[in-house]
Amino acid sequence: IRVTSGTTHFDTSSDYRLKENMVAITDGIDRVKQLQPKRFNFIEFPENTVDGFIAHEAQIAVPEAVSGEKDGTEDQEYEVTPAVLDEEGNVTEAAIMGTRTVPKYQAIDKSKLVPLLTAALQEAIAKIETLEQRLSDAGIA
Repeated sequence: IRVTSGTTHFDTSSDYRLKENMVAITDGIDRVKQLQPKRFNFIEFPENTVDGFIAHEAQIAVPEAVSGEKDGTEDQEYEVTPAVLDEEGNVTEAAIMGTRTVPKYQAIDKSKLVPLLTAALQEAIAKIETLEQRLSDAGIA
């Protein structure tokens, strides 16, 4: 994370020297067609409609962009009854603790979609250019 005057950058290492097994994305259009963009609001902010993805749906096409498991949960310890302290702050009765299961929500890093979207756009451009050339060769365009 870098901060400059008025800007925060969330950089990811991308130097070629850190990578291996590099191959071109050749199925960009097919994978983009699997994405299911939606308009929705978060329950906490019902007045604010946004565009985005549902994490477990996006995970099908771009698994590296999603963290967590669909319908994931975790056990969380909580204080049922607080400890009892004497005047000097010493515990005279220990707190009674309980455990509850709470949702462990999935998250999505939308920046991980950019390479796929770029590859799909390049594939689409190549198809358009091929069709334009065919039309031109046929004297139609």
